[in-house]
Amino acid sequence: MRAVGRPRSVRGMETVIETHALTKKFGDRAAVNGVDLTVPAGVAFGFLGPNGAGKTTMIRTLLGLTQPTSGDVSLLGLPQPAKRAEALARVVAIVEEPRFHPHLTGRENLKIVAAARDRAAEVRIPEALLRVGLEHRADDRVKTYSLGMRQRLGIARCLLADPALLILDEPMNGLDPAGILDMRRLIRSFVEEGRTVFLSSHLLDEVEKTCDQVAIVDQGVVVVQGAVGEIAAQGDPTLLIEIDDASAARKVLAGESRITHVEDEGASILRLTLGDGLTPADVNRALVNAGVAVSRLEPARATLEETFLSITSRLGANE
Repeated sequence: MRAVGRPRSVRGMETVIETHALTKKFGDRAAVNGVDLTVPAGVAFGFLGPNGAGKTTMIRTLLGLTQPTSGDVSLLGLPQPAKRAEALARVVAIVEEPRFHPHLTGRENLKIVAAARDRAAEVRIPEALLRVGLEHRADDRVKTYSLGMRQRLGIARCLLADPALLILDEPMNGLDPAGILDMRRLIRSFVEEGRTVFLSSHLLDEVEKTCDQVAIVDQGVVVVQGAVGEIAAQGDPTLLIEIDDASAARKVLAGESRITHVEDEGASILRLTLGDGLTPADVNRALVNAGVAVSRLEPARATLEETFLSITSRLGANE
């Protein structure tokens, strides 16, 4: 019997999710609005957007939990909904918080799920529990589990299907730092095995650390997608400055409308996002003229968060 850690191949496909002009409307409001999305096989793919951007609706539409108003969906190279059963045999998902029978143990919950699949699914239970670090709590009732443990049990449930594609809706939401690190390691281990993980999130820093590719969605529209590094580099220039008086520096910087974001990096260090042609020399000149001593001024690596804030703020300004 094959182990959980060695997934069946899926005909050597290059993409696992493809949508064309996918739209889902609720009345006159388009929660998903003409989305063209391509998710390559064998990557961790982040689906980013502010709350209310349409992330969960997109996932529910991909899975057939809600029917699209128009457009096309393909999962694992199979058209949806025509071949939904065939695709979902190798696609698993956690949409919002995973639900279990609280009065049953973790192992008993997995046995119920396995019974609805096949004999191979039940054989995978011990390894799935080991994989997510729940082997020592498997026989405790789920009502005694923390949120992080329930999230990991949800991942174990997914592994019973030996999935090619895992779709996770906000998998790190509500987790403490240790839980987030565990989830990141799990996701990366799945990718190393050749699986694809599609995860929605608003935790930009974690997506940058976890994912290979990303799409940013706002108001139901995918506004950019590609490799994480390439997307991050599209953000406005960022500058680190070290000054003798952070409070005085903030007052000076507040008067410059071309500085789009100011963030504390330490007691006397600020990170600035520069827009509309503003240069580091301009910033230095303004601070020195105001009597603020500048001991450090250097360009900083662009982050996914800065690109995200830049894109979504521009969209909001165009409403």
